[in-house]
Amino acid sequence: MALHWLLALLIVGSLAVGLYMTGLPFSPRRLQLYNWHKWAGVVILVLSATRLLWRLAQRPPALPAMPAWQARAAHGAHLALYALFFAVPLSGWAYSSAAGFPIVLFAALPLPDWVPVSRELAELLKPVHHYTAYALAAVIALHVAGALKHHFVDRDGLLLRMLPGRS
Repeated sequence: MALHWLLALLIVGSLAVGLYMTGLPFSPRRLQLYNWHKWAGVVILVLSATRLLWRLAQRPPALPAMPAWQARAAHGAHLALYALFFAVPLSGWAYSSAAGFPIVLFAALPLPDWVPVSRELAELLKPVHHYTAYALAAVIALHVAGALKHHFVDRDGLLLRMLPGRS
């Protein structure tokens, strides 16, 4: 539960910073936000790997009774979320590497570039990062809408079991 909410905060914050920073003129503030955005991406990547390992080791609670298509949609949305948890930060890291802007985590730990510096590759990777981030935002919106539907329409307790101090 803690990983869920921590990732939710980091991802929503990173999406918001990503949208905001791209509209800024070139300035020290914009560079600072880009660094924060990159750092958040690395943390999201590490926490996503941790969460995936936890999920593989621990069975999630059973879903409440619902039509089969809704259960399939929920499982599909979760698979899409997990795929995008990795695709978005990895595509951002690749784009940053290709553009020649290495990631120095928390201004202290240089991370390796995992693609060569290449203007052409950077131009290919930029929209990949952009559109996977929008896809993640869309799937998150569906996830939240589904949770709210279960809470307010179905009243089946699904949302309550994800709140701290509840079961």
